[in-house]
Amino acid sequence: MAYKVLVVDDSTFFRRRVAEILDQEPGLEVVGQARNGKEALTLTEQLDPDVITMDVEMPIMDGITAVGKIMAQSPRPIIMFSSLTHEGAQATLDALDAGALDFLPKKFEDIAQDRKEAVTLLRQKVKSLARKRHFMPSRPRASLRQRPLTPTARPDTTRPTPSGESQRRQPLRASGKSYKVLAIGASTGGPVALQQILSNLPANFPYPVLLVQHMPGTFTKAFAERLDGLCKIRVKEAAQGDVLKPGHAYLAPGGTQMLMEGNPQQCSIKIIQEATISGVTYKPSVDLSFASLGRIFGGDVLAIVLTGMGADGREGCRSLKQKGATIWAQDEKTSVVYGMPQAVASAGLSSKDLPIDQVVEHVLAEMKVSG
Repeated sequence: MAYKVLVVDDSTFFRRRVAEILDQEPGLEVVGQARNGKEALTLTEQLDPDVITMDVEMPIMDGITAVGKIMAQSPRPIIMFSSLTHEGAQATLDALDAGALDFLPKKFEDIAQDRKEAVTLLRQKVKSLARKRHFMPSRPRASLRQRPLTPTARPDTTRPTPSGESQRRQPLRASGKSYKVLAIGASTGGPVALQQILSNLPANFPYPVLLVQHMPGTFTKAFAERLDGLCKIRVKEAAQGDVLKPGHAYLAPGGTQMLMEGNPQQCSIKIIQEATISGVTYKPSVDLSFASLGRIFGGDVLAIVLTGMGADGREGCRSLKQKGATIWAQDEKTSVVYGMPQAVASAGLSSKDLPIDQVVEHVLAEMKVSG
């Protein structure tokens, strides 16, 4: 049975274009089209689509408002179409905060180098998100603009179980390894996952954090600024020559590659602007950044691969693992798309496969950080 898709956009031409592309994909069926957010609410109730594509700027009711209402009433996967501008980035991040799971540039030439590749990516993303329908929460999650629960104020682990018995959670045990850096790679679903992790790290986190998120360049700057306003540690878009500092997170700029140079005592960031490298698809690439970290820090790296489509990160993790680094992956249930973490887990590289809401406590225990 085909997944049902609702296409929402105020442009008749764009609605038809997206509908034709998706209808030609086996396993997908466009069951309705809406001109604005208000119509989208009505058709969502009537047609019960498995996934919705949503424009940001529309008359009567904009996409961000519509996403919030849909996720409050009947949560389901939503993918946003947005412009590659700073304003478009801010609006898209607002939509992700409201509950959307992913986004794509509205101009197909910004999605990929040729139309065929862009069409394939659109179909893959819609189909991947549609599969997530049955894993959506029955009620909306709290807005990620609200500061999540910090590690120093975790809930009581002696809370009664459904059977009425009290059960204390077993204390986490560190492996005993030493570390010099935390590295995290992500793609589809990554902005929300990264925000959940980073906003829970304490201000005294004694290691630098390297972040590689598949995202356009105009988006990474806006995303880093938003994270910096939400987190206790400092977060910035990485720049050429940045020297790694404890308690600072560096987000790889979109459309470039972020590498490391120097030595463990004085490591700095190298940004390659001409980011087309043979055999490398993503800009930025988790594989390249992780492998570069290994050349500087050897096994003193804790690397985590989060939700995302594809397999970027697997070879970088393999390189790190060979040097003795610790590799973890997000579990399938909490991943928006279980592609990148599955690639790492299936290759036997990850020693832990964790739900997103347990990542921070495991990081703090493993890296011996008090909250």
